[in-house]
Amino acid sequence: MLKRHEVKQKEIKLQNGPRYVDNQFIFAKNDGHPQLRKVVETRLKRLLKKAGIEKNITPHSFRHTHTSLLIEAGVGVKEIQQRLGHTDINTTMNIYAHMTTNMEEKASHQLSKLMKDFL
Repeated sequence: MLKRHEVKQKEIKLQNGPRYVDNQFIFAKNDGHPQLRKVVETRLKRLLKKAGIEKNITPHSFRHTHTSLLIEAGVGVKEIQQRLGHTDINTTMNIYAHMTTNMEEKASHQLSKLMKDFL
């Protein structure tokens, strides 16, 4: 889906030529400038309602979900920091430390299980 979006953005960029602002926003207007946050939120709410989903989901929710999946997949905090665009790794750790703590606990339990099976 993101690949199709990227192709569409490239087509729009070609149509607009030098007027296009190339900042690679996920939600961009046809001139490349970022779409207003309220427009994205309104569209998302409409889609959630149409899908029968009553949970309050914001565009930022997808960022947290994405990060949670990276952490669960064992991706390093430094890589996650770079992917999220945080200039300071402490920002990443402060926001997602509870998740990494849970993963460390899970790893500890898995190691304990492996050691019991080994003995």
